[in-house]
Amino acid sequence: MSYAGKILLVCGSILLLLVQCEDTKNKENAVPTDQSSSQINSTDKTKQSTELYVSKDSITLPNIPEKITPENVVSFLTTYGETHPQTKVKFTTPYGTIVIQLFKDTPLHRANFIYLVKQSYFNTTYFHRIVSNFIIQAGSSDNALTQKARYALGHTYRIPNEIKHNHFYGSLSGAKYYRDNDDHKTEPFEFFIFLGPKSSTTHLDGNYTVFGKVIKGMDVVTKISKLPKDAKEWPLKNVTIQATLLP
Repeated sequence: MSYAGKILLVCGSILLLLVQCEDTKNKENAVPTDQSSSQINSTDKTKQSTELYVSKDSITLPNIPEKITPENVVSFLTTYGETHPQTKVKFTTPYGTIVIQLFKDTPLHRANFIYLVKQSYFNTTYFHRIVSNFIIQAGSSDNALTQKARYALGHTYRIPNEIKHNHFYGSLSGAKYYRDNDDHKTEPFEFFIFLGPKSSTTHLDGNYTVFGKVIKGMDVVTKISKLPKDAKEWPLKNVTIQATLLP
């Protein structure tokens, strides 16, 4: 091979390497869109706290009478649901109020949600993931109190799926881990509200339990979904929650 040919071969190899590196970098930095976000996963991700609406340090959790475990979850929630028939929850956020109606035909999920409200769990958390025109997700935070509450309530239990409804505008569903979860059990501490078009429900229907709906405040849900966010879909400013039961 001539000297000129060797030079061309080396230059070509360097160019190919640069193209491959750039392609890898782009893939690593790709941010999922609402169409490609095929999982609504429970998360323990943390981020820096910014402007707080409520001081989470001032929240005190009540005494937890019994820890929920994988062994007693069904009996605990069944009994709790029988003695706590409430079906409406109000979330007060910095952007307005959202009112949830819980379904009676998903009794374990309803009872769990009411239980967490009465234990003040959601008051330690944020709407921590937002995807415009798709979902807003809540039930996690970067507060130590949130993790303390999970351990006190029972951080190992999952709720058996009660999949009876498809997703719709304003539906309330439970998040779940995507690993080793062929029976679609729900993570008890996180939920999401669906905003997206029907075309975005293909991977949701039949995989996540819908156990309620927004009956007031979808304008607030929409406003939250459009807030500035970081690359991991966390709002740049914390969207705090104050959850209370309604009669």
